[in-house]
Amino acid sequence: MTSPTSRRTVLTAALAAAAAAGTVGSTASASAAPTSPTGSSAAPEALVENRFWHTYTDWRCGTGDGTRVLPGPRPGVVIAVPAGRTDYTDPHTGRTAAWDYATWTSPVHRSAVPATEAIVSWNAHTPEGTWIQVELSGVYADGTATPWFVMGRWAAGDGDIRRTSVDGQGDPYSSVWTDTWSVDDPASGVRLASYRLRLTLYRTPGSRLTPTVRRVGAMASDVPDRFTVPASAPAVARELPVPRYSQNIHIGQYPEYDNGGEAWCSPTSSQMIIEHWGRRPTAEDLAWVKPGLPDPQVCHAARRTYDYQYAGCGNWPFNAAYAATYRDLNAVVTRLGSLTDLERLIGAGIPVITSQSFLKEELTGAGYGTAGHLMTVIGFTPGGDVIANDPASPDNDAVRRVYRRREFENIWLRTKRHDASGKVRSGSGGVCYVYWPTRTTPGRHRVLRSLGLL
Repeated sequence: MTSPTSRRTVLTAALAAAAAAGTVGSTASASAAPTSPTGSSAAPEALVENRFWHTYTDWRCGTGDGTRVLPGPRPGVVIAVPAGRTDYTDPHTGRTAAWDYATWTSPVHRSAVPATEAIVSWNAHTPEGTWIQVELSGVYADGTATPWFVMGRWAAGDGDIRRTSVDGQGDPYSSVWTDTWSVDDPASGVRLASYRLRLTLYRTPGSRLTPTVRRVGAMASDVPDRFTVPASAPAVARELPVPRYSQNIHIGQYPEYDNGGEAWCSPTSSQMIIEHWGRRPTAEDLAWVKPGLPDPQVCHAARRTYDYQYAGCGNWPFNAAYAATYRDLNAVVTRLGSLTDLERLIGAGIPVITSQSFLKEELTGAGYGTAGHLMTVIGFTPGGDVIANDPASPDNDAVRRVYRRREFENIWLRTKRHDASGKVRSGSGGVCYVYWPTRTTPGRHRVLRSLGLL
C-alpha cells in the first residue's frame, strides 16, 4: 500500500474517454482492428494483448549484436562477443564505470490492440558484475515513430548499479511514468500500433560473465475510462495454500528501502507467491538482515525490488523480475479482463497479485483506504467472494481475508474513482502479477496460453 501522494496514482491517469464503459475481454492475442486511421480503441472484447519472447525460436527471430541464443529447456540470450564498451554514471551513487555490452532487439510486433498503455516485464539472471537495460520503441497509428524509452535498468543485486526507472522521458504524444508507457491524451485518438523491445546486456570489461535474459515482453492495452464494471457470475470455488505475511510488522524497518509497513505491499505479496511455489532465499541471501527481525525474507524482497528513482518497492516489473530470480520461476506483469479470468488462474492452481485503489467504505472488511495497494488473491468461496492474503494486516494470522465479490471486482478493474474529497483519481484497470513454475501441468499451460502469457 502506498501513500496518498504516491506516483503510482498517476500511472493510469492518462486514460481518457476512449469508449463507453464496458468489459475488458480476454488478454490472449486479440484480433480486433482499429476503426479509424488514428487507431481508435479496439472492440471491447480485445482491449489487452500480451506478447512475450521466451522460446528458442523467439530469440532466433530477433536481431543480435554481440549476443547469442542459449539453447536448452529454458532458452535465453547471453553475451557472446561484446559489441562495444561504454561508460555508465550511476545517478544514485555518482560512480562512473566502464562496461562491455551487447544487444538483442525483437522483431517489430504489430499489436492487435492499438494501445494507450504498455508495461514491459522481463526475467533474467544477472550474476555479480552484470546488469541489463530494457527499452521500448514504437510506431503510432499515423506512422510517427517514438524514441527508444528506457523501461528499466536492472540487476538482481545492488552492488554494481542501483536498479532504477528513468524519469523525464516522453515525446509529443506520450510519457513514461516509472514502469508504464502511456499516451498523454487518449481522447486525441493517438494509439501505439506496433513496437519493438531492445535488451542491452552489460558485464565487467574483459570478464567472461554474462547476464541471461530468459523472457521479455509487453502488455499493451486500451482500457476505456470507467468508474464501474459489469458484474460477473461466480465460476470457481477453490482456495490455494499460500503463506501469509504482513507488511505492517515491518513498520519502521530499513528506511533506505522505504521504511517498511505500507510501502512494502508489493514485495510482501511477491514473497508469498514465491514461497507458495517452493522457493525462498538462502541463509546466505538473508545474512545482511538484522538478527531478530520477523520474516527476514520480506526484508530481502523489499531490498531486491527497490527502485532507486521511484524511491520505493512498488515498481511492477521489478517485482516480477525479482520473483524470476528464483529457480525456474516465470513472472510477468499484465492486465486481466475480469474476475472470470482470475478464477481460471485460481482454478488452475495459480495465485495472482492484484493492484487496486479504494476508499475505506468501498471494500468491506479491509479497514483502510488506499491510493494504491497490492494483495494476493488465493481463492474464491462457494458464493464467489474473493479470498485474499492482504498484507495490510496487523500480523500474519490476520492476513487471510474474504472480500465481497462485487466490491473487489469494481475496485480492481475500474480505471477511474473518486477520492475522499470527491476528486477523480485513477485505478489500475486490472493490473496484476502472475508467477508460475517452468515445469507446469497441461491444465495450467492451457490457461496461461489462453491469456497470452505463454
